[in-house]
Amino acid sequence: MAPAEASTHVVFILNTLLFLIGGFLVMWMAAGFAMLEAGLVRTKNVAMQCTKNIALFSIAGVLYYICGYQVMYPGDAWIIDGVFAFNMFATMEPAGVGADAVDALDYAATASDFFFQLMFCATTASIVSGTLAERIKLWPFLAFTIVLTALIYPIQGSWKWGGGFLGSDAEGGFMMSTFGAAFQDFAGSTLVHSVGGWAALVGALVLGPRLGKYRREGGVNPMPGSNLTLATLGTFILWLGWFGFNGASQLAMGTIGDVADVARIFANTNIAAAGGAIAALITTQLLYGKVDLTMVLNGALAGLVSITAEPLQPSLGLALIIGAFGGVLVVFVVPLLDKLKVDDVVGAIPVHLCAGIWGTLA
Repeated sequence: MAPAEASTHVVFILNTLLFLIGGFLVMWMAAGFAMLEAGLVRTKNVAMQCTKNIALFSIAGVLYYICGYQVMYPGDAWIIDGVFAFNMFATMEPAGVGADAVDALDYAATASDFFFQLMFCATTASIVSGTLAERIKLWPFLAFTIVLTALIYPIQGSWKWGGGFLGSDAEGGFMMSTFGAAFQDFAGSTLVHSVGGWAALVGALVLGPRLGKYRREGGVNPMPGSNLTLATLGTFILWLGWFGFNGASQLAMGTIGDVADVARIFANTNIAAAGGAIAALITTQLLYGKVDLTMVLNGALAGLVSITAEPLQPSLGLALIIGAFGGVLVVFVVPLLDKLKVDDVVGAIPVHLCAGIWGTLA
């Protein structure tokens, strides 16, 4: 006998709770980024880095309300069809919506969707702050954060998640007609992490390295972080938050199938992170004769970024391989950036840009 279907009211409640709980977990990632960055910058820069993190999170909250959400999800209000839209001010259902009104609403409360998507926007800005640490002043960084959270992230997010030109999987859609395959990004390997990574790379190239980081003859001067305990704590907080990042991107929890898929996403997310950490641990031992903690931490994060493009479909074994490759990638990209004199304080470029590209391709 087929299981009974949940009522519209129950589905509405469960979907809304998924967004709220997922958003709460992703919000906690802001604390993870703050702790990771505070641990990896030098002691004299810790206070400024924490200031940037709470400021960028707050700016993202305001700017995503003013225009970001409506730019990212424009409905039919495209200025250039499938490419660019501009509207202002996110809205919610009126206060005191009763059960009788649920049938007339969408599958979840609009406020819950806004809250969840806002956290993704803030994550993109957090990615950039770590790379540019120790050499950009507060106000120029916050000015860039305004542009990133109000326009850059929402515009490119609209191309896929807002129904833009990357969003059509049908024959005749841009990706299908051009490349013969649809563009897939379940939770944001490209739309969140690669975008943040590209912004970080551009910022690092424009600002140049920290004074004294690179020797004229080509060597690298070590600039150890202030507190690796904090960095490790930050990594575990990010790992925890990622269950909301990927799990709530299922976007529904009103059926048995949806709940089973969320559980599958959680399991794949966890094993990808574990694979990335173990792969980085082994690779650093083989290459350098010792384990490098910062590489292991970034290996775990790279595993998480790698699986974010598609955390639902892979088996546990395949998710492990995807995450492990991301961890290995970090170990090789970090010294490559140093050879190119691209100063990435926390390793956000290999973790979010390179692993994001890998995850999308995988």
